[in-house]
Amino acid sequence: MNQFRLPYHLTVAEDVFKNIPEAMSDVMPKLSGQKTIIVTEGNLKELFAGIIEEIGKDFPDSEIFLIKDGSYDGAVALAKYITMNGFGTVIGFGGGTVLDMAKFAAYVSKTTLISLVTTLSNDSLASPVAVLGTEGKARKTFKCGIPDAILVDVNVIKSAPERQILAGIGDTVSKYTALYDWKLAGEKAGEEINDFAYMISEMAFDAIRISRKEELKSTEFITRLTQALVMGGLAMEIAGTSRPSSGSEHLFCHGLEENYSEQASVAHGIAVAMGSYGAAVFQGRDTALLTRMIRDYGIPVKPSLQNVTEEIFIGAWQKAAASRPDRYSILNETDLSSGRLAKLYEDMENIF
Repeated sequence: MNQFRLPYHLTVAEDVFKNIPEAMSDVMPKLSGQKTIIVTEGNLKELFAGIIEEIGKDFPDSEIFLIKDGSYDGAVALAKYITMNGFGTVIGFGGGTVLDMAKFAAYVSKTTLISLVTTLSNDSLASPVAVLGTEGKARKTFKCGIPDAILVDVNVIKSAPERQILAGIGDTVSKYTALYDWKLAGEKAGEEINDFAYMISEMAFDAIRISRKEELKSTEFITRLTQALVMGGLAMEIAGTSRPSSGSEHLFCHGLEENYSEQASVAHGIAVAMGSYGAAVFQGRDTALLTRMIRDYGIPVKPSLQNVTEEIFIGAWQKAAASRPDRYSILNETDLSSGRLAKLYEDMENIF
């Protein structure tokens, strides 16, 4: 049975970044006395200079570490720096790349990790994996730990571009097809299905099943989306695999990222939502629910809007399975001929 752990603390509130020790006093009463490293990136340090300055005051024995890239080598170097300098707490301040670097480095150095989330664009805020660059454009998913605490400042999220929230919704929408592929892998490839993890991932999808686009920047919806993304991460931690949140739609995303990133740089959450529609077609399911959700939220999955041409679209699907050859999905059973994919591309251009 997979051994798993859960975060000690989750707070979604306005201005919570301005007094972190107080917000976490119930679970980490001596937090501010720890030697702390604040991991972020240069543009975020400039954009949120005032907030980061306040965090520095809350943690007197702290220093800022700016990441230069999202590479495996960089994450290992950060872990070494944390260990060699005796840091007791790692604070990740940012979104996907920053949090993945902080998660992996904290995991390797066995250090307490606090995630201060500045964007809800994907489930990296709570997932037990880190996606890091390896060689060239290649990226690999590495096991790591989930944060000990997750804090989301509602005002920071409200100040972010709407497209980041739409990407987070897209990442959650993709669970619709990921769960189908997981069950399929259980039936055809003998993979273990953890029913509790499956249920939690399904609850994450249900949390955003119904809403209106005008609610996106409301405190209520930001809280609900945060909870959905956290549930997705916890489902992976409980299952001991990314299966509850990652299926053929994510393989399509990998196909895009690994082969066509220069021609079409698509946000992860948008790419997997785009892939989810195609995956649902391949799975032989009614696409009405996905179509309604994508339209209601205004998730920009129309391929041409993301500079995804018909040729790129076809190539990404045909190369998708090769990105994770060990992962059984509907792609192992479906017709991925150029003609069929061209028809799917045309349909998505017309529908969205």
